Amino acid sequence: MKRIRVKQVRSKIRRPQDQKRTLEALGLRKMNQVVEHDATPTILGMVNKVKHLISVEEVK
Repeated sequence: MKRIRVKQVRSKIRRPQDQKRTLEALGLRKMNQVVEHDATPTILGMVNKVKHLISVEEVK
């Protein structure tokens, strides 16, 4: 299964509560924090919801 690396690049301050919770569910609690996840449909849906706050790259 493919893996993706997700990094928070923008702040969650002044964002809707659902976007804050999505970042928390992805494991992102601070700016510039990086986490790795399997590229499942659930994770990709969460990534799509907060794509303006994060950067995503594929892990090789």
